[in-house]
Amino acid sequence: MDNPSPVIINLIKSINRFSDALGRFISWFVLAIVLITFTVVVMRYVFNTGSVFMQESITYFHNYVIMLAAGYALLKGAHVRVDIFYRPASAKKKAWVDLLGFIFLMLPTCSFILYIAWEYVAASWSILEGSQEAGGINARYLFKTSILLMPVLMIIQGVAESLKAILVIKGYENQVLELDEQEEEHAL
Repeated sequence: MDNPSPVIINLIKSINRFSDALGRFISWFVLAIVLITFTVVVMRYVFNTGSVFMQESITYFHNYVIMLAAGYALLKGAHVRVDIFYRPASAKKKAWVDLLGFIFLMLPTCSFILYIAWEYVAASWSILEGSQEAGGINARYLFKTSILLMPVLMIIQGVAESLKAILVIKGYENQVLELDEQEEEHAL
């Protein structure tokens, strides 16, 4: 059997590397959350003072971890699915589920989120919306931008997963497994 198109393989690799790099970068935000939370607690209970800016930054970092790492979670297979049916299925059946799930569930859902959130985020940017609290972070528009970035990142990684599913359906299961192994080695 011939090999899949190098263009398709390179596209999958590029998307996977982008999602992996972004996910690894975003994972550092969890450390920031822990350190800032610790600092806020010490400030409050030891020094009897507080910082609205620091408290809001915890929310910002938490938001970015959830919203911007969604594509990374998809890459790593960490999204919820009904494993009782999916796990024992053959590779081709799993590929069909992944492909149809992307086309009929993920793509429409992400498109809908983009559609309904666009004006909301644009309005925030138009006034450069800031914090409602004195001393807070005056960049609420950046916080809200993640509402648009999450579905875009999900669609991008969903394209890579769908391309892998198509390759499996076409009989390139070994090449996809090899690709996944190469990606794991690259990630280490």
